[in-house]
Amino acid sequence: MSAAAPFRVLPRPFLKWAGGKSRLIEQYQPYFPQTFTTYYEPFLGGGAVFFYLTQQHPSLQAILTDINPELINTYCCVRDRVEELILLLEEHQLEHSKHEQNYYYWVRSHSYKTDIEKAARLIYLNKTCYNGLYRENSKGEFNVPIGRYKTPKICQPDLLRSVSLVLKPAQIKVRKFDRVLDFANSSEDFVYFDPPYYPISSTSNFTAYSRENFKESEQIQLRDVFAELIERQVKVIQSNSHCAFIENLYSDERAFQVDRLPKLRQISASRGINSNSCKRGKISEFLITSV
Repeated sequence: MSAAAPFRVLPRPFLKWAGGKSRLIEQYQPYFPQTFTTYYEPFLGGGAVFFYLTQQHPSLQAILTDINPELINTYCCVRDRVEELILLLEEHQLEHSKHEQNYYYWVRSHSYKTDIEKAARLIYLNKTCYNGLYRENSKGEFNVPIGRYKTPKICQPDLLRSVSLVLKPAQIKVRKFDRVLDFANSSEDFVYFDPPYYPISSTSNFTAYSRENFKESEQIQLRDVFAELIERQVKVIQSNSHCAFIENLYSDERAFQVDRLPKLRQISASRGINSNSCKRGKISEFLITSV
């Protein structure tokens, strides 16, 4: 009797990411294009949409980019040096189990020299910091406090190996979102934007994803990029806040041809980050689509 085949862990986000889209994929799925050749994700983050699409399109060609060099380095190390990364994460797992808070703040304040050490540091901090936030101060230093976890999953070898496999054919680069215009230019391309959301209140301003905030002017620039991609017949989808500012941007007939105005669809999402637990719960977001 032959032995059963080993269970294969499906690729999924290996980082906890504030605003990650794993729980919204089911609502997004009807609006994903059925056919396309190259997929672009200019705000990579946790990559939930990319990992979902790799299961639907096994030969997916992808260009994954982000302005955060630490994040992009981590993805590259998972793709290219996963076994070395696993060994370092096992060490972090062991030390954290012994020293927890002291070890967390030591790692947070410590500067590592090699790319693989930096990648292991980011994953370790991501798995043990408060709510998986990525936040830098004006000096570019990670400054999120430790979270409250009894047994954080710092090292997940099977998941990392699975992710490494689907990342192998992907191009992964540090680029600003507007650089997608250098590459996406036809109906064979599909672009998904997941920018820092436009803040709808003083307590929801989590745009400090890196040391540079995502300002209103950049939201307007993103709208203009979105409009140009539609002109090129590129398939485009974006997630953003459900608010008058975003609605006005994407309903502006001066930016879009009347017959090519994007569609603004309401999505029900869970608000998971708020210091007041009473203010967590369901919230409406926009899914903006070119068709």
